[in-house]
Amino acid sequence: MEDAVLFSLKGQVAIITMNRPHSLNSMNEALIDGLHEALTKVEKDPAIKCAVLTGNGKAFCAGGDLPFLETLADTAVKKAFITKVGQVAKRITTIEKPIIAMVNGVTAGAGVNLMLACDLIYAVDTAKFAQSFAKVGLIPDCGGLYFLPKAVGVHKAKELMFTADLIDAATAEKMALVNHIFPAAELEDTVMQMAERLAASAPLAIGLIKKYLNNTAMTLDEVLEMEAVAQPLCMGTDDSAEGITAFKEKRTPKFTGK
Repeated sequence: MEDAVLFSLKGQVAIITMNRPHSLNSMNEALIDGLHEALTKVEKDPAIKCAVLTGNGKAFCAGGDLPFLETLADTAVKKAFITKVGQVAKRITTIEKPIIAMVNGVTAGAGVNLMLACDLIYAVDTAKFAQSFAKVGLIPDCGGLYFLPKAVGVHKAKELMFTADLIDAATAEKMALVNHIFPAAELEDTVMQMAERLAASAPLAIGLIKKYLNNTAMTLDEVLEMEAVAQPLCMGTDDSAEGITAFKEKRTPKFTGK
């Protein structure tokens, strides 16, 4: 029996592949545990500078595996699983390395919210998206009530969640649900080019940018105070010195994360 999540490396880029194509990579215990294991590898391995999250087959992730969810016996067991799902999304936002969602096909329910937890979202131009929870009498999980309004605004988020309508890739790009869409033949190469570009960037700076952009609760005064603390620290790093030297010498910098 194949693993529910596959993990591979291409240089400094980790590729995390949800691998339940027969169920459109829907979420069961094995898939969620596999994602946690993969994220731990990304977080702990200093050689990994960037990660790509994708799905095997014709879907990115169709959300919760309904037959599996029906086996969850009582409220406590259901809560434990939904909490574990939510922690995947939270970990994606808190790991101080960029994570790109490579959306290779249909994504629905918690799959959309898992995608939204990522830092960049590139999708195939045939992908379709749905906040499908209301159709089965559920509310969004996997952080959807947090991520979707940030991406598209509160009123559009309400529309997508209330109606559970399926939208196409062009519409998703227009409403900024995804960064860009690409033909299937171009998607993987484009994503890997971006991943390799980010992997070669200054990791300390990228990590701090991600950390603070994801902290949307800060006021302007708090942001300015944070900048006044963090920027001098960045200015004292080897990476900053290398970046400035490379700029002067008109060459590509070689960052070391120091």
